[in-house]
Amino acid sequence: MNDENLPESSTSGLPAETSDGFSARSAFATTKGMWSRGAGDTSGYGGITRSLQMPGSSEPPFDDEAADAIHGRALEVVPALRGARVLYDRGELTIFVDRAELPAVVKAFRDDAFLRFEICMSVSGVHYPQQTGAELHAVYHLISITHNRRVRLEVTCPDADPHIPSVVATYPMADWHERETWDLFGIQFDGHPALTRILMPDDWEGHPQRKDYPLGGVDVEYKGARVPAPDNRRTYS
Repeated sequence: MNDENLPESSTSGLPAETSDGFSARSAFATTKGMWSRGAGDTSGYGGITRSLQMPGSSEPPFDDEAADAIHGRALEVVPALRGARVLYDRGELTIFVDRAELPAVVKAFRDDAFLRFEICMSVSGVHYPQQTGAELHAVYHLISITHNRRVRLEVTCPDADPHIPSVVATYPMADWHERETWDLFGIQFDGHPALTRILMPDDWEGHPQRKDYPLGGVDVEYKGARVPAPDNRRTYS
């Protein structure tokens, strides 16, 4: 991928904002085929061409009572979120959080009576190699049983310093989710009680769901049948 094909980025690793409060949704890459990296395309959809775009940002109010209430209260109880990038898209609210502020933010989101996000449903990893300085993202999906609301928190860190504070002290059920995100994406959750691999063997090298991880594998044999590794399968013309 050539640098000239990448959009301008802000300090958060997202596209630069325009005057209307939404960031430009310029394409950062064009992919062809199902896998787009020159590997064997066994899907039969080798003719697919797609432009990849990053979502932008939104300015309140969002014309959504629950989202407006969550965002407004969050700014009251966590002043560090003032000026933070926010995205409201398809009825879902995402608040981007500086990694240094994450422990305080999740504690406030859990303990504040108005917010009361008691549960962290999942911690997901995402890898955006084109976002220099913010290549790795950790996404926290919170749910409030009390108020029947959902919110997403997103934290970025650079590939050169892949550290994000653990939220296990606030949300114990995030324990295995953080282990999986470390295992597959390489994000190190500082303060986690036992950050070890959960899917791959302990001596495995690399993190398989990163986009720079080679598409490969091992041949599988079962009852006389042999299935080649993905990078050795046939292609469709």
